Amino acid sequence: MPLLELNGLHLRAGARTLVEPLSLRIETGEQVALIGASGAGKTSLLHAFALALRPAAGTLRLARREAWTLSSRERHGLRRELMLAPQHPPLPPRQRVATAVLAGRLPGASMAESLRMLFSPSAAQARLAFEALERLELGGRLWSRVDQLSGGERQRVALARLLVSKAGLWLADEPLSALDPQRAQRVLVVLQDAARTQGRTLVCSLHQVDLACRAFPRVIALREGRLVYDGPPQALGVRELDEIYADLLNETPPPGDDAPERAAPPQAMCR
Repeated sequence: MPLLELNGLHLRAGARTLVEPLSLRIETGEQVALIGASGAGKTSLLHAFALALRPAAGTLRLARREAWTLSSRERHGLRRELMLAPQHPPLPPRQRVATAVLAGRLPGASMAESLRMLFSPSAAQARLAFEALERLELGGRLWSRVDQLSGGERQRVALARLLVSKAGLWLADEPLSALDPQRAQRVLVVLQDAARTQGRTLVCSLHQVDLACRAFPRVIALREGRLVYDGPPQALGVRELDEIYADLLNETPPPGDDAPERAAPPQAMCR
C-alpha cells in the first residue's frame, strides 16, 4: 500500500520551477535514497513530502488522504504521520539536547505530556532521549546546550528526534553532510535499522552516492528539477550517472596550484 503518492506534482517558487511535474509512489516500509547535484530539487521535494511546500499543480496523497484538499486543521493532523530532519536543524541555541530530542515526541502528545517533556522530562523520557543519542554516539551530550554542539552533532540530534518519534514517514535531508565517512556509515546503519525495526518509511537525500548505492534498494535521482531515474542502484550505469551529475562533471576547476582536488566521478562511487 503506498504511504506517499504523487501525481503530476509541480513545485514552483514564484516564476522559478523547483521541481517539474513528476509522479511516483513510495510504499509503506520502503527505504529510498534521493540523489542529485546541489540545486537539483532534492530539498524542495522533501519539503513537499513534509507538507511544508504547497504544489503549484498535481496531487500529493499521504496515508491515503489527498493533503491539499484538506482543511488546514486536518492537514496539521496529517503532519503527525511524518517527521523531517533538515540538513541544518533550527534548534534553539539555549535548549538542552534532551529537550531537543524529545520534541520528536510532541506531535500527538497531550498538553500535559508536552509541558513535561519540554520543561521537566521524567526519568523514562530522559532515558528514551539518552538511548537514541547513545545509538548515534552522542549519549554524553544529553544535558548539553545546543549552542555547545558542532554542526555534525546537531545533525545527529535531529536524527535522534526521528528515532524517538511516532511518525510513520521519516524524511532526512542530507543528514550525513557534516560527518566524516566512517561515522556517516555507522549513523546510516543505525537510522536504517531503526526504521526497519519500527516499521517506518525512510526517504533520505544524500550527496554520498556510494552510500546511496550500497545501502538503499531504491534510488530516485533529480537533475535541474527533473526526475531522471527511479529504480534499483544496480541499474545505475555510466550513462545515467553522467546525466544526473552532468553539470558537476563538466565543471572546470580554477587554475593554479591551490585549486581544490576534484571529487571522484559518480561512476566510481556507484561501482
